[in-house]
Amino acid sequence: MDAVHATAEETLDPVDWHETATTAHRVVDDAVAYLRDMRMRPVWRDMPAGVRETFTEPLPREPQPMAEVLRTVSENVMPYPMGNVHPRFWAWYMGSSNMTGALADFLAAIQGSNLGGGNHAAVLMERQVIEWCRQMVGLPAGASGTLTSGGSMANLLALTVARNVKAGIDIREEGVAGLPRPLRFYGSDQIHSCHRKAVEALGLGNRALRRIASDAEFRIDVSALKAAILEDRAAGLLPACIIANAGAVNTGAVDDLEALAKLAAEEDLWLHVDGCIGALLAIAPRGRQLVKGLEHADSLALDPHKWLHAPFDVGCCLVREAAAHRGAFAATPEYLEPASRGLATGHWLYELGLQTSRGFRALKVWMSLKEHGVEKFGRLIDQNIDQAGHLARQADAHPLLRLMAPVVINIVCFRYDPGGMDEQALKALNIEIMLRLQENGTAVLSDTTLRGSHCLRAAICNHRTRYEDIDLLVAEILRLGSQLEPQSRRAAG
Repeated sequence: MDAVHATAEETLDPVDWHETATTAHRVVDDAVAYLRDMRMRPVWRDMPAGVRETFTEPLPREPQPMAEVLRTVSENVMPYPMGNVHPRFWAWYMGSSNMTGALADFLAAIQGSNLGGGNHAAVLMERQVIEWCRQMVGLPAGASGTLTSGGSMANLLALTVARNVKAGIDIREEGVAGLPRPLRFYGSDQIHSCHRKAVEALGLGNRALRRIASDAEFRIDVSALKAAILEDRAAGLLPACIIANAGAVNTGAVDDLEALAKLAAEEDLWLHVDGCIGALLAIAPRGRQLVKGLEHADSLALDPHKWLHAPFDVGCCLVREAAAHRGAFAATPEYLEPASRGLATGHWLYELGLQTSRGFRALKVWMSLKEHGVEKFGRLIDQNIDQAGHLARQADAHPLLRLMAPVVINIVCFRYDPGGMDEQALKALNIEIMLRLQENGTAVLSDTTLRGSHCLRAAICNHRTRYEDIDLLVAEILRLGSQLEPQSRRAAG
């Protein structure tokens, strides 16, 4: 044996597999207890300075015992979550995960497959999950899709396909500099900020995204949209795509999808539906009527890590025309050429998006759907909508609370409003209420501003939430409001 091979070869596999199994069982036991006892812990709490300091430690050079590593995680990470799995987390629109999905992520990591493509089980499972998503939202058989990191990436991929189809040139070859006329995309003034990022990333610029005024219910004004399309066309621009909200991020408003589909067909525009908030209403027994017309979309973004409660992260982009989807991204370098036999005979999923290396996101969605069935997820969606209605009725009825927008699905915008205070004072008061709720560990809300009026925002996308949690929230807001109101009035002068 030469000198190069004389030293012992190393591996990251454990020396003692039995000890590793014992440790893994203990981790799972702790994980079960963590979720089981979730309700007894604060929704969120700030980290002490000493805990924060541990995250500035230098790069480890030498090994540590696994027991010590896990102790650090147990003490410094697990007690300080974002909080979105807690039943009283209602801030930004997030799902609340589930135990089966967490186990699936563990198994996916153990298998370690790269979902760029190839002939292996994980690829077939992703294609099956995409097909299930297609069936859930009603797009036609043969539609294409891909799993993504979340809604922002799903929307970017869909708008890329829309741009390429409607450009009138081979934009992959010529680039945006070759466009004969500037493209225009349209969405309401309530669309998610990811759409601005998307049109900027596509080289079109923020000006290419024309925001159309929304109506009293925060839906896009279809008449104003039609007028804008005609105006832009007369000015020599090229109207290309309508971005519809199936659940607007601020209020949950759902645009008139059927009217938008009709207009898109008449004007030869691409219809993209941002359904990251509400597309999965399509599986809800009562909620599905709210997204009637969803099936007419040319492309659709949705998030299984919201109302399917898959652990972060997993989004989904669906495209009606499979050839258009693949045509926007496919490229076959010599090192990924397909073969007639073996591993390279499978489907190359990287040709449906921007990533070549892709994680095994499908397993957590697949296992949860198999365990519970899609009908249960649909009932949970209706349950969240009912809970939002419960909160809205209390806000509408109580003299110290004010409902700030119609409640269509599961997002409630409201505020504490004792009267006799200007907008700035009310904003300061409600922000302080929101922060006290967070710091007390009681509940986590977000806030927003609707047409100049600040409000609290509760997005109830949580399978653990109970009506008693809603009642506790209202009681605490009223308590904090009455406590803080006098000093707020003094501060306002």
